[in-house]
Order: sequence, then C-alpha cells, then structure tokens
Amino acid sequence: MPNGEFAARKLVKQRKRQRMLKKWLKRKKLKLKQKYDAVGTVPRAKALVLQKFVVEQKQPHSGQIKCVRVQLIKNNRVVGAFVPHDGSINFIDEHDEVTIEGMGGSQRGQMGSIPGMKYKVVEINGASLEEVRTGRKDKPKR
Repeated sequence: MPNGEFAARKLVKQRKRQRMLKKWLKRKKLKLKQKYDAVGTVPRAKALVLQKFVVEQKQPHSGQIKCVRVQLIKNNRVVGAFVPHDGSINFIDEHDEVTIEGMGGSQRGQMGSIPGMKYKVVEINGASLEEVRTGRKDKPKR
C-alpha cells in the first residue's frame, strides 16, 4: 500500500476500483436496474393481461403454477407474472388491468421452484387480489 506525501491520488484510484467490484454499487453507478428491469426503478407497475398459462415447477417439486403473460402499460414490454394462492387465476380474465410487483428473489430474480417468473400479481382492476379472492370485495368491471 502506498504511503507518503504524494500517495493520495493512487489511494483514491485504488479505492474507487475496489468499490466497483461490489455488485450493488456497480448496479447503482451504471444504472443497470433502469436498463434491464422491465418494471424499472419503481416497486409496482400496471399491465394488461394477454393470456393465462401454467408452468411446471422445478425439481424436486411437482405441480402446475398458474401464471399470466402481461404487457406493461409504461413501456409495452411483455413479461410473465405469477398469480399467488388457490383459485386466484379464476378471477383474472384476458384484457384485465393488473398491478404487478417483484417477487423478491435473489438479485431481482425468480423465487423458489417457480422458473422464470420475476413478478407477481397483487391487484386486479384496482382492487386487491387477496380481497377479491376471499370475497370481501367484488371484482370491479373495466
């Protein structure tokens, strides 16, 4: 490690290089979330449902996971979104407006045995999916 009266520039340069090796700082400085995340820097986004489909769980689990393909309103990107809880998929129709949010997987990725799904549905036509599913609210018409 350099020391002495004129070593400050080299120390600052080394420190900057070492800090850029940290993954969270690199994502922040190079604005990688804005570039590559479909939702962008916001926690939630509105989208229109294009189709409903199921995916197989990853090993060692078995089962069908209900999902929807949605088109984001803000930038027209098409992404897949997981529909949580039993029977929730029955309340979602094509061309409904849903709100999606990140699933919370490691490094903005998938969670658990759900392959390729980064987002989950939380609202349908402005009403909470959980309240519509449990019968506390009726699904609003669009």
